Amino acid sequence: MNPFRNAARHDTQRTPIRAEAPSVKTDGTVATLRLYDPVDSWGDWWGVSAKEFTRVLDELPDDTTEIRLLINSPGGEVMEGIAIMNALRAHPARVVAVVEGIAASSASFIAASADELVMMRNSELYIHNAWGFVVGDAADLRAVADDLEQHFDRNIASIYAEKSGDTVEHWLGEMDKDRFLTAEQAVAEKLADRIDGVGDADAAKAKFDLSVFARADGRRAAAMAATTRPPSSSEPGEPNRKENAVAYSDLTAGLRERLGVTDATADDETLLAALDEALEERAETPEAPQASIPEGAVVMDAAQLEELRAQAALGAQARAQQESDRRDAIVAQALSEGRIAASSRDSWRAQLDKDEEGITALLDSFPKNQAVPVAEVGHSDSLTSSDDALYAAAFPTTKEA
Repeated sequence: MNPFRNAARHDTQRTPIRAEAPSVKTDGTVATLRLYDPVDSWGDWWGVSAKEFTRVLDELPDDTTEIRLLINSPGGEVMEGIAIMNALRAHPARVVAVVEGIAASSASFIAASADELVMMRNSELYIHNAWGFVVGDAADLRAVADDLEQHFDRNIASIYAEKSGDTVEHWLGEMDKDRFLTAEQAVAEKLADRIDGVGDADAAKAKFDLSVFARADGRRAAAMAATTRPPSSSEPGEPNRKENAVAYSDLTAGLRERLGVTDATADDETLLAALDEALEERAETPEAPQASIPEGAVVMDAAQLEELRAQAALGAQARAQQESDRRDAIVAQALSEGRIAASSRDSWRAQLDKDEEGITALLDSFPKNQAVPVAEVGHSDSLTSSDDALYAAAFPTTKEA
């Protein structure tokens, strides 16, 4: 018996799954399937069986390139759900699952296995550990418990893990919490790809009896996460489906996520206050560098760096001038002491630029007053011959007037 249906209500009409093959004019090669009931191996009145579902898949036109699977289901039997999931996986068309109200239990992993999962605004996912019925002794109960934990739970968690990129262990932990995920949370957990349109999870859950999920220890009695409703309007018809209402809901949801406001019912004033606080903190706190600074490196202002470079250049010029002046002085001193001739001054100066220490030592080793003077040290009016003039130039003597 399907636990999601009240056996006393025999007059309840089941919404059959049906395939709509849209005309090429309006929808091209896109087919629509609706999963609006529990997933149940009995089929017929009790729910949608894998046999019924695959029969509809087989009737789709051969040129179908996309299947839009519209879901509003409390889930049901795990293996029936896996059979439906694998039938969709095996179909060559791209599968886009759209949760219009709720995708709970096995319906949640059918949705997560699609090529793309779209959550309608205000729709929800519900995930939990697998459970079942058993009659027998203690050994039978232990065997079923082990089977549920080691096979069914891990199998389901692997589907969520494949979609989100998280580990199986991560999703085992989330399933044990019996989580109702809002559309925003489903996207944040990477189970859903995006949010679109306007849905109504409350109305969807009202159609099904979800009390079977309640646990004595209260873990399954956790309150559902509140959803933000679009603003009310005095317009006739369905004003909540207006584009401006959807845009407003998108804006407030985005602000809550970016500002870290966990209260889904926070009003506009609360969001604006959180925004002002975030902007003030950003203005007061310098943004940290994106990459770590290696040991021995520093970070500084660009203008300050350019100023230091300019100062370093000036310092280098001054240092070069000091060295040039010092070497000029070394040559000048050697020349004044008669160690070198004036004609070789430039040559010795060039040598100092190459090896100041060595050339200075060499110049200091030269005897003083051995070079031919380059300035007039006296003159004679009575040189008798060229030999006398040469001798006088080499060995000058003081002559009396």
